[in-house]
Amino acid sequence: MRDAPYTQTGMDAARGASETRDSRFDELYAEAKSTLGYGANNLRSVTERYRETYGDTLARWHRLRDLVVAAERGPLPSAEDGNAEAAAEAGAEDARQKTMRSEVERLTVDLGKHQQELSKLELSVRSMENAWLFLERGDASLLAEAVDAGLRTDLQMRIVEAKEGERSRLAQEVHDGPAQALSNAIFQVEYIERVLDGDVRMAHNELRFLRELLRRELGEVRTFISQLRPPLLDELGLDGSIKDTVESMAALTGATIETSLRAPGERLNPSQQTAVLRIVQEALQNVRKHASSSHTVVSTKLDAPNWILEVSDDGRGFDVSAVAARGRRNFGLQFMRERAELIGAKFEVRSRPGGGTAVWLSIPVGEESA
Repeated sequence: MRDAPYTQTGMDAARGASETRDSRFDELYAEAKSTLGYGANNLRSVTERYRETYGDTLARWHRLRDLVVAAERGPLPSAEDGNAEAAAEAGAEDARQKTMRSEVERLTVDLGKHQQELSKLELSVRSMENAWLFLERGDASLLAEAVDAGLRTDLQMRIVEAKEGERSRLAQEVHDGPAQALSNAIFQVEYIERVLDGDVRMAHNELRFLRELLRRELGEVRTFISQLRPPLLDELGLDGSIKDTVESMAALTGATIETSLRAPGERLNPSQQTAVLRIVQEALQNVRKHASSSHTVVSTKLDAPNWILEVSDDGRGFDVSAVAARGRRNFGLQFMRERAELIGAKFEVRSRPGGGTAVWLSIPVGEESA
């Protein structure tokens, strides 16, 4: 027969069961705090080792760069006519310098990637430490703060991801553009030094080629810098900024670029306008570099409830599915897709070999009455 609930025996049994449940909750909560603290400590330790490895690699990059600079300033061995040994020595030294330059360029790209990964690790450590502190503190009013903190952390992570994407794109642009051009210019100067005494006419021709190379690359760098400046949205508005970008690109390339801007830029907020302008700039850069097109159109329209941007060309095109299947990383496409995701827009690239390419962006803005 069970004890009556309000007898002393029944109340003692109920109290014992309640204390057992409370003890189990306490154990689980303590286990959660311990697990989170252990994970944070481990991640902090790994992050410190990663930072040390990054420092070692950075020091190696500095040493190699100094060697390259010293080698380029010093005279190459003279390869006089009939002196096979001197010629071989000059060739070996030239090959060694090229190898060191290639290694410096590779390390430059790698260090940029590792710096981004280190930023992610450091942010993750701070997030885990904050989570442990939240569990450790017993104030129930912190629940509302936790929601705000979670939103701030999510936003911070998205900002870090966006910055990393931008840095990766800039690193690739610098590597493929100015860095490669300067490397070619150095080789050209070395060749001119070798032929200057023996063939003056050839030296003058090479100097002319070098001058044209540097002028062309100076235009590239100016275009590159103009893209890093804040857009002229406040001064020209979105349509004016797009037209300014189109005119600059048309003047640089000599290609035909038309605009058909029928969607009012005022329907977009400042963040959306900035994303649209950056995507237009990047899409036109891709056309210039890869499309070999004769005609490009930048158009906008309202297709309620969406604000639509399209940049289309009649160039060589490519197989979108094949690129995705091979896992090839295209910094330009990645940059545009991340910009679209940050403003909650849909982004699509439509292309086929020989059929041109269209970059399509759809931003939800609601009905006109809204």
